[in-house]
Amino acid sequence: MIPNKPRYATRLNAFKQKGDTVAQMIDAAGRVGGLDAADLNFPDHFDHHSPGDLSRILAENGMALNGLAMRYYTDPGFRLGAFSHPDARVRRTAIDLTKRGIDALSAMGGRLMTLWMGQDGFDYSFQADYARMWDDSLAAIAEVADHNPAVDIAIEYKPNEPRAHVVMPDMATTLLALAEVGRPNTGVTLDFCHMLFAGEMPARAAMLAGRKSRILGVHLNDGYGKRDDGLIAGSVHPVQTVELFLELDRQGYDGVIYFDTFPDHGGTDPVGEARANIAVTDRLRALARDLAGNADLVEAQANQDAAAATRIVLAALYGG
Repeated sequence: MIPNKPRYATRLNAFKQKGDTVAQMIDAAGRVGGLDAADLNFPDHFDHHSPGDLSRILAENGMALNGLAMRYYTDPGFRLGAFSHPDARVRRTAIDLTKRGIDALSAMGGRLMTLWMGQDGFDYSFQADYARMWDDSLAAIAEVADHNPAVDIAIEYKPNEPRAHVVMPDMATTLLALAEVGRPNTGVTLDFCHMLFAGEMPARAAMLAGRKSRILGVHLNDGYGKRDDGLIAGSVHPVQTVELFLELDRQGYDGVIYFDTFPDHGGTDPVGEARANIAVTDRLRALARDLAGNADLVEAQANQDAAAATRIVLAALYGG
């Protein structure tokens, strides 16, 4: 087993202060120390900068591009959906916008485009033709995946918000969708809060992704399972976070860990919060590597002995 490399990325908007430009946000992230990369949003972060400008700004701050994330919710025309909108012209606009995002990503030398489709869904019974919504969404994903096969397309699922129900709310549904899409350059982005929100055990969801698709990204955060809290990694669910790292190590995941946290929602200092994310994550990843070689834990899991497994894991976390 090769341990994960300590490569960390950040949600760039976590560093946004009133009136800040994208360059100022990148500069703030670069002051953290230990952040190697950033994800940029398309089209938001490209309003006043070309792909070349953004590549230069990242490099000047000692950071690389992890990937781009599409943001459809900033356009009121997509409130009824982007890939699942009932109007074919609106769907075409969303698809073409995504292709432009892929082109910008490629121009920057990136290979990961993340799709979070929170606006693609429904709110009422009898509002939607479920089969048509499913077919339209999958056709759109297939088309954008075919636009540039060298770029990976990752689906970041979430059970709801802003829509009451979304087209891809959990791991099982997402894997079914990707199997129907049938494109080799597709996969899943795991978001810790989204998995909790969906009632999933993160490590188990990661196991399923590894069996039926590819884990293309990991968004690390924490929360209470009722909404997308975006708290510091490991601050609420340290045991589940360690278990997720164990599963990622089993699969040989060597991609970037992206801190998708929201210091801006509660007035927390973003630099201090990012440093806390890194310190806690370094510690929990080291614990996961140590536990991977623990014969007593392997035996406890083989016997489904919850008491023994809990004692072993909590001793590693808290001592004793």
